[in-house]
Order: sequence, then structure tokens, then C-alpha cells
Amino acid sequence: MEIEGRRVGDGRCFVVAEVAQAHDGSLGLAHAYIDAVARTGADAIKFQTHIAEAESTPAEPWRVKFSRQDASRFDYWKRMEFSLEQWRDLHAHAREAGLVFISSPFSRQSADLLLEIGVPAWKIASGETTHGDLLDYLIETGLPIIVSTGMSYLTEIDRVVEQIQGKGSPLAILQCTSVYPCPPEKIGLNLLASFRDRYQCHVGLSDHSATIFPGLAAATLGADMVELHVTLSREMFGPDVSSSVTSAELAELVRGIRFVETMAANPVDKDGLTDELREMRSLFTRSIVAARDLTVGQVVRADDLALKKPGSGLPESYMAKVVGRSLRRAVRRDELLSEADLA
Repeated sequence: MEIEGRRVGDGRCFVVAEVAQAHDGSLGLAHAYIDAVARTGADAIKFQTHIAEAESTPAEPWRVKFSRQDASRFDYWKRMEFSLEQWRDLHAHAREAGLVFISSPFSRQSADLLLEIGVPAWKIASGETTHGDLLDYLIETGLPIIVSTGMSYLTEIDRVVEQIQGKGSPLAILQCTSVYPCPPEKIGLNLLASFRDRYQCHVGLSDHSATIFPGLAAATLGADMVELHVTLSREMFGPDVSSSVTSAELAELVRGIRFVETMAANPVDKDGLTDELREMRSLFTRSIVAARDLTVGQVVRADDLALKKPGSGLPESYMAKVVGRSLRRAVRRDELLSEADLA
């Protein structure tokens, strides 16, 4: 699976920085996030494309006062909307910065907008896996699809996977727990192997723990993708700040994941590695030395010998071959013995 030329899986974890609504409706801040994420080394930046009128009704329970600025959640979603040209510019900026641009659609209208600007893949948000009409539409595009499973029963995931794989679209399933922030006991790393076995597709983790630990652990377990929310500061406003990592923490996660990948790609032969450390080994191991001054022709006894650094002489395992033999030359105290010294 590739997204805009970036490999997903086969020993490489694709790292997605989720901005979502952290830009708080500010186009300038959205662009600032692109620059900040690009500096972390992440593969992709992800937004959410909301068109309030297309995705919710007046009966939506979240249509309550949400902030000092917004009379209701609906007003908040409206404030998060960007125009087609603004989204096009964000997409262009991300590509210029070396990032894959992804945004989750929440309606057919937002999907059309994203198709217009040329998104290379779809991310299905946790609450949209039962949105059959939208799924049908996205699957028909043939683009790679990433599915979060945070609010889904297994039977629902089964149905979505069957639908996507039936059309042959590249697929990644992300274990996700829709708890913000998510405690460690609910992360569900065990499901990575379970999903891989069940669906025979790429798997990953969508993490809301506000730490880098689950991402590192997932990479160690062979996750093909890790997605997590990012914020420029934990003092910023927004519903996802409490479950986000900072851009500095994201950079550390990316560095850690690449470190893990290098380890995994380079299995070590223990004896071969020890051979490489031969010089160091000679400094820290011990050799057979004279415990006192010994004379020519003297028969060596056990108490005539000691073991001291460096380890560049006869090793301890040679001790039985030294005791009882006579010396060809005089040996001073603390001098290393060699086979040539023994008759």
C-alpha cells in the first residue's frame, strides 16, 4: 500500500498527525500546523472537513453552547468550515512541505470538495463506519481507505472491510478507542494482531492517550500506521487538546518509531556482534597472570596465578592447562602468560 509514493507497512510505519479542529477555524493557524508537523518528520497531516448543514440536524444533542464564542456546537462546526480555495491552498502547502494531505469527510458534499482538491486517500472517522451512503461513495473512487474503529462493533467492521475489499481498494484498519484522553488500559494493542489476522490487511493505531507511549509500542508490534492528535500547546483551546501530543512530542515519537524500525530490520547474531566488540572485550575481560615473580623451570601451581585485566592473554578457561607445567622463562608479578612461556 502506498499513499502519494509513501510506503505503508512492510517494515515502515506511516505516521499521521491529526490536526482535526485544533486550528479553531483560523486559516493562518491551520497553515502554521502544516509547518510545525513538517518539522517533526511525520508522513501526513490530517484535518477534518465539516459542512455543518450537510451532517447534522437541529435535534443533534451536541447543539448546545460549546464555547464563549459559539452559541452551539453547530455554530462551532460552521466556524470550522473553510472554502474550496482555502482547502486547496492547505493541500498545496502540505505537499510543498513534504507532507501527505488527508482530511476526513463527514458528508457527500465534503467528500466532493476533497476530491476536487485531489486528496490521495480517505480516512473514515470512527462515527462514520455506519454511514453507508458515504462509504459507498468513497469506495467507488478507488482511493486507499483508512478506517478508524473507535465506535464500531466487530460485525460493523466486518461489513465495512468486506465492502472495501470487495472493490479491491487498499485498506488499513486502525484500532481506536473513542475516549479522550484514553487511559492505558483501554488502548487495545492486542487488537492489532487480531485485526491483521481477521482481515488480512494493513493495521495500525489511532491513539488519543496524549502520550507517545502507545505509538512506540504499536510500532514495536509491527503497526503499519500510527495516527495521533497534535497541538502546538496544551494551553490552546479545543475539544481534542486534552488527548493530543505537542509538536515537540510528535517529533520524538517519529524519531522513536524510526529507531524501532531500524532495530527490527537488523536482527543480531550474538556471536557475530561479540566478534565486532573484540577490542572492547579485551579491555573488560581478564587473562591469566603471575600472582608473584616466577623463575625459569618453576612448576606452576594454582596459587602462582591470578586473573586480571586486560583480556588479551590466556583466558580463565586455560587455567587447567597452565597448572603443573614448567616455565621456559622467568615471569614477573602481574605479567600475562602465553602458551610460549610453558614447557
